[in-house]
Amino acid sequence: MAIHPKYFELAAEQEKFLSRKNQKTSFYNGVFDRYENPVLTRDSIPLTWRYDLNEETNPYFMERLGVNAVFNSGAIELDGKFYLVARIEGSDRKSFFGVAESDSPVDGFRFWDYPILLPDTCPEETNVYDMRLTKHEDGWIYGVFCSESKDKENPDLSAAVAAAGIVRTKDLKNWERLPNLVTLQSPQQRNVDLLPEFVNGKYAFYTRPMDDFIDTGSGGGVGFGLCDDITHAVIDEEIITSARKYHTITEAKNGEGATPIKTDKGWLHIAHGVRNTAAGLRYVVYVFVTDLKEPWKVIAEPGGFLIGPRDWERVGDVSNVVFTNGAIARDNGELYIYYAASDTRLHVASTTVDKMLDYAFNTPKDPLRSRDCVAQRCDLIRKNLELLS
Repeated sequence: MAIHPKYFELAAEQEKFLSRKNQKTSFYNGVFDRYENPVLTRDSIPLTWRYDLNEETNPYFMERLGVNAVFNSGAIELDGKFYLVARIEGSDRKSFFGVAESDSPVDGFRFWDYPILLPDTCPEETNVYDMRLTKHEDGWIYGVFCSESKDKENPDLSAAVAAAGIVRTKDLKNWERLPNLVTLQSPQQRNVDLLPEFVNGKYAFYTRPMDDFIDTGSGGGVGFGLCDDITHAVIDEEIITSARKYHTITEAKNGEGATPIKTDKGWLHIAHGVRNTAAGLRYVVYVFVTDLKEPWKVIAEPGGFLIGPRDWERVGDVSNVVFTNGAIARDNGELYIYYAASDTRLHVASTTVDKMLDYAFNTPKDPLRSRDCVAQRCDLIRKNLELLS
């Protein structure tokens, strides 16, 4: 057996790609910085995951198991290294998870030798995606993700059922699968986050109540609920925290993004909001803060979005979308937000926790009416013109 010579050519090209240094763009809004290059794309996937390297069995060096996209990623820092648990979508549309590691939060991410092979405890499960990572005070690292199955009661081939799958690990290598989260008030769940700390001695989840796989139905927004035992997680009651509102960025639906970040002023949430347009659903990233002692209570929610798709971020499999389910807050105050563009590639934005809190508490709320929005803007203009005069 011999390795196909084309492999060495492609490996050299990929090494150049993976070794690129990332630079901040000229984009400026005072809140965060964008970077020129995505941190992960389909070109980041190891060649050994896609090609049969054997010249005898693959004489034309064809891609046997293609990868379409690398996007929505959980994120965590461990022992000074940065890890992304990315959603990888094969050419067959099935998604799975892979761990990428780097010494830098903005470039140099390389996937481990193998993707994550989850314990096969849900025979009806067809697809998994969008894992959030929580370093919990109980000593475990939890991954909460969407577990998708066919809706057997609906003959429509696109009809599906979404649940919140739960795994836990100590090293991102060995994963224990726990039973899916059960919410007695909501038939379906997606975009679920686990808070890093106990609340009243219980595990605390932020949920997204749904009546249907795509439409939230009666689901009013981001929910909050407690459970006694995460190894058999059942939530009896969900309290709506960040509510959906008419003619806003959360009108169609909203959900948690990265695992909430504990700060001196409250739990910082970097979430996503969705509205409908003539071109389809538009996803953006927004921010709110909940109380430290009563984390179901929103204490700050600036109007509008934090990150929206710009320029070539708008182009991809599902255009005009940005989505996050991972962020890393470092001990020195740096904050890195990993956001996917158009369900195709993964980008990073950098800021600080202090900047985000300033943004959250000092950016005006959405007054919910056009006339009031103009009055709000006119007040800002008046103050600025007085300062300039």
